[in-house]
Amino acid sequence: MTRVLVVDDDPAIVRALVINLKARSYEVDSAHDGAGALRVAAAHHPDVVVLDLGLPDMDGVEVIRQLRGWSRVPVLVLSARHASDEKVQALDAGADDYVTKPFGMDELLARLRAAVRRAEPADGGDAVVETDAFTVDLAAKKVNRDGRDVRLTPTEWHLLEVLVRAGGRLVAQKQLLREVWGPSYGTETNYLRVYMAQLRRKLEADPSHPRHLITEPGMGYRFER
Repeated sequence: MTRVLVVDDDPAIVRALVINLKARSYEVDSAHDGAGALRVAAAHHPDVVVLDLGLPDMDGVEVIRQLRGWSRVPVLVLSARHASDEKVQALDAGADDYVTKPFGMDELLARLRAAVRRAEPADGGDAVVETDAFTVDLAAKKVNRDGRDVRLTPTEWHLLEVLVRAGGRLVAQKQLLREVWGPSYGTETNYLRVYMAQLRRKLEADPSHPRHLITEPGMGYRFER
């Protein structure tokens, strides 16, 4: 299921969006200010964020900037600001789309679906990554080993997903920590050691000599097929 984070300080708008999204089988989290939005995003890793700009504690553009420091999640701005320079500012900060209030629910949902599609792998070949030990289905968010689905925690999956999507490139420790745990965890390298060990036990044929989840000492990690 696609997970949506709705961020707006208007309870009526939040309620309407939650009802409409859940009716269409989305999982929905909500926040009423910028700090709450960043906390929920770090904890639950939404697939898309619907964000109002006029929040009580910080401007929505600042929320986008902080999100972009550690996440590529699609951000759909939903705002009463109509001025073109304000739209440009939000898009330049990293927003993926912009819908002005008042809005039509059908249009908003169509924009949301488009944002999610753009964030998915370009084709089926990229969506399924195979190794000699296990298969990762990025679109379905599943891992299969020896014909059976491997049960991963949300954190284990997010860590694996970031590495797989990097396509063999080294991912620095700080980047992994920020993407998986959030912007305030840039130095907690012990988290990475613990969770990488768990992933190797579940996925590698020989966890003590991994072939696919590789450590680059002092730098970071990479995924190799």
